[in-house]
Amino acid sequence: MSDYIKSSPYFFRIIKISFVALTLVLLLFAWFIPAPLQGPADISHVPNPSKSAWFLMWTQELVSYSSLMVYLILALGLVFILLPWLPVSPPAEEARWFGKDQKIVNLMTLFSFIGIVVLTVIAMYFRGENWSFVFGF
Repeated sequence: MSDYIKSSPYFFRIIKISFVALTLVLLLFAWFIPAPLQGPADISHVPNPSKSAWFLMWTQELVSYSSLMVYLILALGLVFILLPWLPVSPPAEEARWFGKDQKIVNLMTLFSFIGIVVLTVIAMYFRGENWSFVFGF
């Protein structure tokens, strides 16, 4: 045990800094990007397209391609739930952001994040009437 470094304060300092940074970024997004929420449902005026909340738009975008894409969403969630027990990479030698010994997990997480952000942007700004693709600007 003498060759181990205590996680406090070294690792938790990184966690605290990233938590504050992420909170500030989310607060800025919430301040400048309005939620696509609408008034109470009115049967005489149905919006076209009817969009879900921004954090679910990527799933709506995927399912718009094919209803079978819901299984891709479920599989992605299952992979991330089971990630600590999957033999995709050896245990981390030290607590580091994007450590070289966790390359597969880091790439999988990064590509999933980028994919979700791209699908959310497409669904939010580039979908028009009848969910057709339009230039949003």
